[in-house]
Amino acid sequence: MPPSIEIAVLLLGVLALETRRSASALHIQQSFATPNQTNNFVVDPVSRKVYLATVNTVYQLNGTLSVEVEKRTGPVEDNLLCHAPQLPQAPCEHPKSLTDNYNKLLKLDREQGVVVVCGSVYQGFCELRKMENISEIAVEFPPQGEKTVFPSMLNIAANHPNASTVGLIFKSHGGNTRLLVGATYTGAGTQFFPKNHSKEDLRFENTPEIAIRSLNVRDLSRLFTYDINPSEDNVFKIKQEVKTKNKLNFVHVFIQKTYSYIAFNNDAKMGHKESQPNSILARICLDTDNPRRNPTGPESRKLTESYIQMPLQCGFNGNIYNRLLSVYSADIHTGDGKSAEPYLFGVFSKADRKSALCAFKFGDIEEEIRQGRRNCSNSPSSDVQVLDSVIQGSGAACIQKGNLVLQPEQLDCGAAHLQHPLALRRPLRAIPVFEYSGLSSVSVDNVHNHTVVFLGTSNGRLRKLTLLANMTLASQRTLKLPASEGVHHIMTFDPSDRNFLYLMTSHHMLRVKVADCDQWRSCGDCLGAGDAHCGWCTLENRCTIQKECSHGLLARSWISMSEGPQQCPSMTLTPPEISISDVGILINGSVPDLVGSRVECEYGPGVSTAATVHLDYGPAQIQTCPLLPRENYQPILPGTGEAANRLSFGCVPFPSAIRLTLPVQLQYVIIIFLMLNEAKHSSDVVLQQYLSLCLSLVEVYNCGVGSSDCSQCWGREDQGHLCGWCENSCRPRDDCQPVRDQCPPPEIHKISPLRGPVEGGTLLTVQGRNLGRRAGAVKVFIGDVSCNLQPEHYTVSVELVCVTGRSAHDKTDIVRVEVEQSGTGSSKESFSYLLLSMEPNKGPRAGGTRVTIRGEHLDIGSQVRVKVNNTLECTITDKTDETIECTMPPAPQPHTEPVSVCVEFENLPCKNEELSTTYSYEKNPTISFIHPKKSYLSGGRTITVTGQGFDLVQSVTMQVLEIGETTCTVLSVSTITCASPPSSQSQQTSVQFFLNGVLYTGDSPSSPGTDPEEEERELHKGHFLLEYVEDPQFFTANKEKLIKHHLGEPLTLIINKGPSDLELVPEEYSVMIGPYPCNISFHNDQLFHCTINELLSTSERELPVTVQVGNFHHTIAKVQLGGSELAIVVSIVVCCVLLLLCTVALVVYCTKSRRAERYWQKTLLQMEEMESQIREEIRKGFAELQTDMTDLTKELNRSQGIPFLEYKQFVTRTFFPKMCSDYEKSLVQPAYENDALGPRALPETHPLLQDWQATNTTRPNVEEGITLFSTLLNNKHFLVTFVHALEQQKDFAVRDRCSLASLLTIALHGKLEYYTSIMKDLLVDLIDASASKNPKLMLRRTESVVEKMLTNWMSICMYSYLKETVGEPFFLLLCAIKQQINKGSIDAITGKARYTLNEEWLLRENIEAKPQNINVSFQGCGMDSLSVRVMNTDTICQVKEKIIEAFYKNLPFSQWPRAEDVDLEWFDSGSNSKLLRDLDNSSVMEDGRKKLNTVFHYQVPEGASLVLPHDELMETKKSHRQSHRKKVLPEIYLTRLLSTKGTLQKFLDDLFQAILSIPPDRPPLAVKYFFDFLEEQADKRGITDPDTLHIWKTNSLPLRFWVNILKNPQFVFDIDKTDHMDACLSVIAQAFIDACSISDLQLGKDSPTNKLLYAKEIPEYKKRVQCYYRQIQEMPPLSEQEMNAHLAEESRKYRNEFNTNLALTEIYKYAKRYRTQVVSALESNPTARRTHLHHKFEQVIALVEDNIYECCSEA
Repeated sequence: MPPSIEIAVLLLGVLALETRRSASALHIQQSFATPNQTNNFVVDPVSRKVYLATVNTVYQLNGTLSVEVEKRTGPVEDNLLCHAPQLPQAPCEHPKSLTDNYNKLLKLDREQGVVVVCGSVYQGFCELRKMENISEIAVEFPPQGEKTVFPSMLNIAANHPNASTVGLIFKSHGGNTRLLVGATYTGAGTQFFPKNHSKEDLRFENTPEIAIRSLNVRDLSRLFTYDINPSEDNVFKIKQEVKTKNKLNFVHVFIQKTYSYIAFNNDAKMGHKESQPNSILARICLDTDNPRRNPTGPESRKLTESYIQMPLQCGFNGNIYNRLLSVYSADIHTGDGKSAEPYLFGVFSKADRKSALCAFKFGDIEEEIRQGRRNCSNSPSSDVQVLDSVIQGSGAACIQKGNLVLQPEQLDCGAAHLQHPLALRRPLRAIPVFEYSGLSSVSVDNVHNHTVVFLGTSNGRLRKLTLLANMTLASQRTLKLPASEGVHHIMTFDPSDRNFLYLMTSHHMLRVKVADCDQWRSCGDCLGAGDAHCGWCTLENRCTIQKECSHGLLARSWISMSEGPQQCPSMTLTPPEISISDVGILINGSVPDLVGSRVECEYGPGVSTAATVHLDYGPAQIQTCPLLPRENYQPILPGTGEAANRLSFGCVPFPSAIRLTLPVQLQYVIIIFLMLNEAKHSSDVVLQQYLSLCLSLVEVYNCGVGSSDCSQCWGREDQGHLCGWCENSCRPRDDCQPVRDQCPPPEIHKISPLRGPVEGGTLLTVQGRNLGRRAGAVKVFIGDVSCNLQPEHYTVSVELVCVTGRSAHDKTDIVRVEVEQSGTGSSKESFSYLLLSMEPNKGPRAGGTRVTIRGEHLDIGSQVRVKVNNTLECTITDKTDETIECTMPPAPQPHTEPVSVCVEFENLPCKNEELSTTYSYEKNPTISFIHPKKSYLSGGRTITVTGQGFDLVQSVTMQVLEIGETTCTVLSVSTITCASPPSSQSQQTSVQFFLNGVLYTGDSPSSPGTDPEEEERELHKGHFLLEYVEDPQFFTANKEKLIKHHLGEPLTLIINKGPSDLELVPEEYSVMIGPYPCNISFHNDQLFHCTINELLSTSERELPVTVQVGNFHHTIAKVQLGGSELAIVVSIVVCCVLLLLCTVALVVYCTKSRRAERYWQKTLLQMEEMESQIREEIRKGFAELQTDMTDLTKELNRSQGIPFLEYKQFVTRTFFPKMCSDYEKSLVQPAYENDALGPRALPETHPLLQDWQATNTTRPNVEEGITLFSTLLNNKHFLVTFVHALEQQKDFAVRDRCSLASLLTIALHGKLEYYTSIMKDLLVDLIDASASKNPKLMLRRTESVVEKMLTNWMSICMYSYLKETVGEPFFLLLCAIKQQINKGSIDAITGKARYTLNEEWLLRENIEAKPQNINVSFQGCGMDSLSVRVMNTDTICQVKEKIIEAFYKNLPFSQWPRAEDVDLEWFDSGSNSKLLRDLDNSSVMEDGRKKLNTVFHYQVPEGASLVLPHDELMETKKSHRQSHRKKVLPEIYLTRLLSTKGTLQKFLDDLFQAILSIPPDRPPLAVKYFFDFLEEQADKRGITDPDTLHIWKTNSLPLRFWVNILKNPQFVFDIDKTDHMDACLSVIAQAFIDACSISDLQLGKDSPTNKLLYAKEIPEYKKRVQCYYRQIQEMPPLSEQEMNAHLAEESRKYRNEFNTNLALTEIYKYAKRYRTQVVSALESNPTARRTHLHHKFEQVIALVEDNIYECCSEA
């Protein structure tokens, strides 16, 4: 080999070129789609499980996002105003409905093996689920039966879908797990709270905005509690009065060092100067390590003690992004040699959807906090203030504490003696690192000392930014996510492999690979791409992330981006001169150490030599390779320029055989590959692994070969060949002395083609000699037209290709070539510009452009075609000899260069350049929006289409789906106008456009780097909404249809437009009056003037007034043209007539008005007088009643004054109301006997109060039978079966059922515990029967045995409460009613009175009655005379009744004498006496009947003395009274009802208060016990309707017991209940019933007065009832033992009060009557059959059957 041969090293990376993929650096590895909206996710760092929470579902996924477990969490029955159902004793009065459960918090606690799952339902309730199976509950909370549970332990997260919640789990220094929670306040006053509800509906305890809670599952009693004492210091709660100014919307909470940072926005009311939305970063010190000590042990750090916050500002100078969307903390490198520093990255946005990324140093944050605490303690300034908006705040200003020196820990975390919490007022500012539209999330990683930022967007993009050390952008990539769904603000890296990123969109969970490195095929491309994750894997010869490079951890085997492309492997030969025997190779770049490795140089298939490594100095290594003999190199065939042999390579992934294309001047080729052989032994088999560097092609060149002229010789200099031209040949430069680099002028041998179009664009090939050394030194001209050289097609010296320029006209000229330093050469042939032109020569890529080709002789031959780019066809629509019109097809590729358009004849390929021209495909036009978006039904409204690129549009058609289409007009490059087509009905439809006949479908899909505007437009997809509404309505000012106008005068019309939301603009209106246009001037949107100043010259008498809007034409009136003289005359006449009519009307009106005024004044006076009378009557009546009642209460003896019945009498009257009435009539002996000592009471003789005795003959059998029967009744199975058997009999009437229940109550009165259990069992059966039908009807009536048993049970249990608490106010109300009735006149015959509560008992006459006092002495009573107040209208019998009441008011009514049994004698001043009677000889006759005598009839004066002697009974005859008084409107007396009601109101309120209150010393235990029983039964049957429980409670206590007592006071007191008092009590009882009802009263003018009377008070009474039920519910639960003890005490108190044997005998009668049915029921009951109860029952029958009727008397 000649010594002059030099060797160059060429890289062989080009040997492995493949089709490159899209330049996306990101790749979706796995994805999971969910039908519901996603909420939160968390990744387990150990098992790599992913827990995903969506609306109503939680998923457990594996590392590849496949479902392992799925659990439904909703929807559930809930109401925002209801407590969580897990809270004991917390019923809800509000209706519940199915509510979606939005996950608010999802956190992982690996140590305890639980996942905290919090939802929006049940007031933000949280569950603890198992990590290994999330469908299972790990810890049941609250535990079953737990009573000490508070709302604060359950209300943890925000209870609204749109309210934010963040959380953090950490461990305190004592090993206790804690949960830090931040939740948006959702109570009253916020947009989250239900409307039309007052603060009373709020949850009992508001969830604090920030709280630290216990999460120790081993201590369930404190789970979720604020576990620091006092708890107020462990919560951050905004004061209620300033919550509207502090609406916290939480973004994220995270740990940095030992601090917890909470990022949130203060979304206060817009428009408040001090409460604009702003971003805030708060910090609290976590109690994790280094706890503070005090003498008593470790002290927990308090939340608010260390709390401090500061605003964050992203941006400057008015361009401020003021709302925080996402944050991420990361340690990053910001300079050479510096260690990583912690930074906080945040995505911020502003109102116009623009967003930015900002970065803050944690060092700056910490320093600001320290300085803020210094300033607050030592030098108070306006930069820091105490946060007084929270409960723990102590005023807004800092208080100077002297020269107090704060310790470092106090500066960081505060102290107990310092003010807290604090707020810094000056924001921490940062300049945006990156600005983009629609950013929503951020995560950051430090990759090989480079900062890599991942940004999610709201329109479904993931952007990857690589930042330089100075925080400037190095590169960015974009990945389009499925369905263009917005990215959630939290993204996290795979804990086990940070090369993967987990992110969540609205319906997808994605695992994204952060880099897709294998798209780059060469080392230079890989390291130059600017992706910090990608590097060059040297031994594998590919671009990878470091983890995927098998030798990535080996030194210099993986080259990172920071090392740069200069570290790519390369080889040079050393020395430069190659020897004949061997060659030295210097390997540069980052290559692993080769010492100890076997290295070979391969020359072809199976031909290689062993290399020797001489030197290894790190990055530079030297080796030598022996060369093959010269004859082994194959020569290059002349003219082919290709190597003849095929070379075999072991390079991965290179193909096994390729053909090399080599420069033509090379004579020999040496292919050198560097091989690294690694032997791996496996079962005695040696595997050769060739990891090829595939580095270099060794080139051998000879200056004399391939350099035939001067330009070719000197042109080799660009290839590194040191050649020169001398002695008419090319030689090595060293052989040429002197060196002259100037070459001869260029010579042109041939040009092709010879013709082309005048538009230019023809590729002109020029061949010759000395055509320049390099492309940059050559210029080509055709005459004076430039031809642009194509460097890629340039061959040094011999050939060049250029593109012809445009010629102004057709011409023919020579081609000139100008070469620097060589001169100019001209062609012998000429090039001709022909007139083949095309217009237009550009159009959109979508095609459809109509082009016109002009030329000569175009209509020749049988077939003519126009080919585009030789592949597509332009569709010919018209053709002549000089023109062809055709429609362009769509572009073949999205991005294309200008294409050729050629005319072909007879299917022959286009070869003549003169028949071709060029056409450019431009970017498609884009439509941004249309306006307006509404059209009227008539159509024709101008729709303006706004966009870009409309200069390429020739025709536009707007198609309104299902309606029609119209042709549009292109106004400018950005504006198109279309007229809307008419529609038959109002509807909302979609609009699409055809541009150049092609349907517009939006812009092309976005690619990496697409700008935000294009991404937004992609969402349109070519469809735009258009709404059709009714046509506008127009009318004249007075809506007249005929307008008269006089010729020669200006005409002005006022036109009103009806209400419409079309938003018409003035330009859309036009008004025509006949053929004349009207000038329009607008006053507002609803009114405009139409004016014509010119003279209306027309022969027609009427001209229509037409309003035109688009296609809408509407004639609103007609203008009538006429003469002015006649109009004036007619107007005067009309005015005179109108004036006369007005005068007459005024006179009539004045007369009528005066009359009406007088009548009104009279009526008003009467109304005022009546109102005054009623007011005075109520006032006087109430004052008198109060005085009388005060006297009464003074005289009442508290122990004996109230005539309570004894317990046994109360029970028998309550249990047997009808029977008691019968016995009182037949069995009670005469109550009074004449005795010298006065009246004497005798006991009642009710059978149940008597002793039971059997006759001597039957006594043993009967007593034994009754005893055995009593034993059977004490058997629960027998008694329940017995009751059910009797109730199933059709002839067992309701009265029998009630009687049986009362008899059972008497028989079992000594065992109330057993009686209660029987009642509960029967009630359970009744509830089961009612629940399947209508549960609200249960207990409404007393139709079953158990319902009457419940009434009796309540009577027994409530007797003490009734007597001790309710008795006195009830008795006072009864006395007040009686005295109020007696205040006025009372009809002695009908009983109707002036004062009453019942309309039916109202005396509807105006009888003047005057009160007067009389002095009365009662002979034989042993009392002094009394002054008794009577009315002068009272009959004598009524006077006697009032006298008896005055003397016996402190004695029971049963001891009062009857009025019929006494006489009344009057002694006048002369000691003359007169016997007063209702009827005597002095009685007045009226209509043939005698009137009853009254006090007024006898003229008894004021203060008269009367005596009540005990005489023999006298018969009196009464006569009916018939009044002849003048009748008046009876309804006028209804006001007396109000008078009576107002007088009695206080006593009624006192009674209701006593009934509906819970005395602390006497709580109603039975009520609490029974209400709990009802709630328990409802829970067991899934009855959650609060109304049902309310009804059950009302039916069991108020309606079953209290209403019965209110209507029947004789059950409680020994009093006289008159029919009139009974009617008044019915009204009061009805008011009590209405108060207990849950339905609203629908009252009107026709409603009965009994309901109207207390309608105003009913709502207040309802609140009392609800409060009473709530207080009962909040009472401590009563255990069975406590209740049994209470019942046993009640049984003991009244032992032996009743004749139980008689009750058993009466029960036996029912048993005998239904003997067969009872026996059958017992035999069918397995338990009863097993215990032989039917035999025992038969035994009872046998013992008693023959003797029972002699044993007792009838009852």
